[in-house]
Amino acid sequence: MLLLGFLAITALAVIHLRDLFAVVMLFGIYSFLTASLFVTLDAVDVAFTEAVVGAGISTFLMLCTLALTARREKAKPARTLIPLLVVVITGATLVYGTLDMPDFSDPSAPVHTHVTPRYIEATEREIGMPNLVTAVLASYRGYDTLGELTVILTAGIGVLVLLGYRKRGEKR
Repeated sequence: MLLLGFLAITALAVIHLRDLFAVVMLFGIYSFLTASLFVTLDAVDVAFTEAVVGAGISTFLMLCTLALTARREKAKPARTLIPLLVVVITGATLVYGTLDMPDFSDPSAPVHTHVTPRYIEATEREIGMPNLVTAVLASYRGYDTLGELTVILTAGIGVLVLLGYRKRGEKR
């Protein structure tokens, strides 16, 4: 609950600040807090990815972008309630989608009654790897990992293309 409180405080600070350098730093802190939250939920692989991509690469790219722009945010036009309404509806939909999920670490959850026993029983026979965690990450979830890497590579190429864009004949 303490980490969730820090996440909420950081998000509110980001909303109210106009100094973009401070906002970028708070986004990095937010990513580290999120990574810490994933560690407490025993999702260390996701925490590692969040720390590297969210706090590391994203913060670096935002700082590079900030070097090309102004440090202060321009004055905003009059605010409307439409963005807030969209966020509230989206959040409510996401919360509604989690209501039928089993409790955290519930031994009768489907993952513990169907998936885990199969991995424990069949991994060495199917994969030939004695380390269960390595077998699951490298083989059973191999396409998932490949998909994640493809998304990250595509995003990186997109950022490089956007940062390196110049008109024909234009010099840097």
